Amino acid sequence: MNFFTNLLAFVGAIVLVILALPLIGVSVAVLIAFAGLFIWLLPILLILGSEKTTGGEKAAWILAIIFLSWFAWIFYFLLAPIKPRSNFSRY
Repeated sequence: MNFFTNLLAFVGAIVLVILALPLIGVSVAVLIAFAGLFIWLLPILLILGSEKTTGGEKAAWILAIIFLSWFAWIFYFLLAPIKPRSNFSRY
């Protein structure tokens, strides 16, 4: 009798694992999708937080990243800022 109880518990565990596979698969797919979105947004977030550029130049770099992808991000770190900042304030 003990053998049948253990066998029934083992078969029940196998059935529960099989039934949980779609839920696990969907969870992994959603996690991968969010990771991909974060990796795509990472250059934009880094430029938004950067103090190398300001205003219109920053917006131009972000638009370049959106339309040209990661190549623009590499160029940003190599070339930005395009115009050097002046230390004098305008009055």
